[in-house]
Formats: sequence, C-alpha cells, structure tokens
Amino acid sequence: MAKQLLGKEVTAALNERIKADVKKLEEKGVTPTLGIVRVGERPDDVSYERGAVKRCETLGVAYQKFLLPADVTQEELMKTIDEVNSNDGIHGVLIFRPLPKHLDEEAVVKALAPEKDVDGITDGSMVGVFTSTPQGFPPCTPQACMEILDHYGIDCTGKKAVVIGRSLVVGKPAAMMLLKKNATVTICHTRTKDMPSVVREAEIVIVAAGRAGVVDDTYLSPGQIVIDVGINVNEEGKLCGDVDYEKAEPVVEAITPVPGGVGSVTTSVLVGHVVEAAMRKMH
Repeated sequence: MAKQLLGKEVTAALNERIKADVKKLEEKGVTPTLGIVRVGERPDDVSYERGAVKRCETLGVAYQKFLLPADVTQEELMKTIDEVNSNDGIHGVLIFRPLPKHLDEEAVVKALAPEKDVDGITDGSMVGVFTSTPQGFPPCTPQACMEILDHYGIDCTGKKAVVIGRSLVVGKPAAMMLLKKNATVTICHTRTKDMPSVVREAEIVIVAAGRAGVVDDTYLSPGQIVIDVGINVNEEGKLCGDVDYEKAEPVVEAITPVPGGVGSVTTSVLVGHVVEAAMRKMH
C-alpha cells in the first residue's frame, strides 16, 4: 500500500502561509490583486477561473476580470495587456491560453510584464527558473509538485529524479527546480530509449507525459515517490492521471492521486504568487 500524497493537506498548509502574508500586506494598506484576462468562453478556462476566484476569496486576495470576446482584435487584446501592466493596483496577471487562432499568442506573452507573470509564461519567468533568480514566477504546476515534496518532508538531495516530459510548462521547469533541490535529474521524452528501465532507477518520478495511464508498473520499482501531473479523461469519462494508479499503487512507496493531487495545489500556488508579487513590490 503506497502512501497517498494528498493535495488537500499541502493546500491547507500553503493557505495558512498565504493568509499570514495577506495580513502583513493589509497592515501596510495593500490588497494583493489578481488580474484575470480571458478571451472567449472555453469551458476549461471558465472552470479554472471559477476555482481561482474562489481561492482568492477564501484567502483575502482581490481580483479584477478582463473578459474579452472570442473575436477580439490583436490591438484590443494588446491594449488590455498594457492596461494590466500599468495598473499599480494589479500585482499579478493570469492570461488564459491557448488564445483563439487568429491572435498572436507569442506577442501577447512577450508584452506581459514578468514581475506580474504569476503563471510563469513569460521568457523573464523562465530565466528566473533556469537561473534560480527571483524574476517572474515559476509555472504553477511544477511549483505545486515541489510544494508536495516539501510538505511531505521528501528530501531530494543526492537522489536520482526522473521527469517524464520536456514541455516548458511542466517538464523543463520541474527538472530545474529539482536540480535546485540538489537532485540528480534525468529528463525522459518520446525519443528516450527503453524508458521503463531509466524510470525504474529513479527515487523520485514526476510524470507529465500528457497521455492517460502511460506509466504502469513496468516503469516503477519499490521505494519510489511518484508525482503524477497528468489530467486526462478515460473511456469511462472519469478523471485520471498519466500514471496507471491501480498498477502503480501496490509497487511504489508514495504517489499523488488524480484527482486530489497536484491539480488541487496549483490554484493556491497561483494565489500565493500574487501575494508574493505584492510583497516584492513593497521592498
């Protein structure tokens, strides 16, 4: 029986830290504020926004929504980005992506001020992740993985870690963040030869493969800590991860469930970034 690394425990601890910081800011007359920029009405955007707004409300963080129609012009969207950048009352900005096809997403991302980039999408934020410097913010999902490791007292120093996936959203930043924690890191991807044998050697495994149940017991060995970043819908219409939980759970030492694992921590990480952005501005 593997230990379940539950997101709700991590979130509860994280929320207490965020509330304490919000209180410090309030004492100085500052209300940390998130600007939400959403183009169109994609159901997954709307649902993530609902979660973020709810988390803001419970933690004492304000928010302003900038909702634009799906057929918005590039010019209009750029104006909105300028507006959130120049508004001193907005400390962090969340831009929902992918944007509709007719828009130049790269130009939008480049225009966002890194110090307000609480979702870790700008080049400035990536530089911060790769150089371990406090510019911008790391993407919320890999940071949520680190919060889980920290909360459960999993020391990465000197341990072999494998990250499956090399995206800039999860894989690469997660690998850099593990390096910062003094792990020895290998990144696996679709061209990796004999991936199961590479993954079996690891003590810590972060799976961001983007395919349901792709990692099963043949990839795993006893004593491993497995963090499953995947969110997929299986044939029965149920949420599931990139790890085949039923097959993995009897083998490994600890594993995050899906749902109830990494995903449940990310919204608190996002709100935590808004608060941190407000605190950085004070100094």
